[in-house]
Amino acid sequence: MSSLPPPPDIVRSAYAALVVTSLPEARRFWVDLLGFVVTDEDASSLYLRGYDELTHHNLILRSGPVAAAGALGFRVRSVADLSRAEEFYGALGCRTERVPAGFARGQGETVRAEDPLGFLVEFFAASAHPERLQQRYDLRRGAEVARLDHFNICVPDVPVAYEHYKSLGFGLSETIEDGRTLYAAWMYRKQTVHDVAFTGGAGPRLHHLGFFAHEPHSVLRMCDILGSLSLESCIERGPGRHGVSNAFYVYLRDPDGHRLEVYTSDYYTGDPDHPVLRWSVLDPRRRDFWGNAVIPSWYSEASAVLDLDGKPRPVIDIAQTAEVTVGADGFTVPAE
Repeated sequence: MSSLPPPPDIVRSAYAALVVTSLPEARRFWVDLLGFVVTDEDASSLYLRGYDELTHHNLILRSGPVAAAGALGFRVRSVADLSRAEEFYGALGCRTERVPAGFARGQGETVRAEDPLGFLVEFFAASAHPERLQQRYDLRRGAEVARLDHFNICVPDVPVAYEHYKSLGFGLSETIEDGRTLYAAWMYRKQTVHDVAFTGGAGPRLHHLGFFAHEPHSVLRMCDILGSLSLESCIERGPGRHGVSNAFYVYLRDPDGHRLEVYTSDYYTGDPDHPVLRWSVLDPRRRDFWGNAVIPSWYSEASAVLDLDGKPRPVIDIAQTAEVTVGADGFTVPAE
C-alpha cells in the first residue's frame, strides 16, 4: 500500500443507489411511510433525502428487473480529488470511469470505480443545494430521517476490507474480535462512529444502509406506524440498543428486501487520538446491549451488488471464521 498514489480526500458517505422492482411500491415505503423527501424524480428514478441533508440526495431508487445495490457514493473535498480517485483506483488495477455532471441529477462530475472488494463506489465534489428543511417540522413524517450516515457491507475477509479503507484514510472506531480474528470493524471519515462498516460473510453484498434520526422516539414512532398499518413484517430486528456504537436502532426491510437501519445516539470520534473500542466476540452485548437475540436473517441475507456495467457481481464465500459460528450472537451457545 505504501507505493499507492495519495487517495482522494473523502469527506463522508453521502448517498447510495438501489435498484427496485416496483418504483410505486418503493415510493410508498420510502416516501409515504418512512418520510423521505423527494428532491427530484423521473419515470424510472426517485432522488430522496433526509430533512437535514443539504446536498441533492441521500438515496437514489432506480427501477429495474432485479433488486440489487448500485453505487455507494462518497463526497470528496475538491474537484482535484476526482483525479486522485482515478489515480488511486487505477494503481490498484480497478476499472474506473469519469461521468459528466448530471449523470445523477443534481450532482457534479463523478468518478466511478469497481473497488478491490467488489463494490461500485462513486466520488463527487459538487452538488446542487435544495431548499433547507431542518426546521420545516410541519413537513416531517414517518421516521423523520435526517441524513444518510453509513454503509454496512458484507465482505468475505474483514481484515482485507479494513486495510483497504485504512489506505483511503479512514479511522477505526470499534471492532469485534477475539485477539486472533477480526470479525467486524467500524470506520469513519466524518466525526461519528462510522461511514462504512464490515460484516464478515459471503460478498460483495450490501448488508444495510444506515440513516440517522435525531430522537429515539423517531425509531419508536416508525415501529408504531408500521404496526398500526399491519406492516410489522417490515421490522426485521429491534428496536434495541447496540453495544457497538451505542446506537438506538431498528432494522427494516423494504418491499425488495433491501435492509435499512434507522438509528440515533452514537458519539463523536474527532479527537486525533480517538481510542478504539474492541468488543469480544463472546460478549452478547456487542450486537445488542440488552442481550436480545440477533435473528439468523441478519447474518445470512443481504443485497447483491452491481458492477460498472450494471451486472451483478459474483459472490465469494466467507474466507474467515464466521462471527455467527462462535457463539454469543443470541441464537447459538458458545462451546464450553
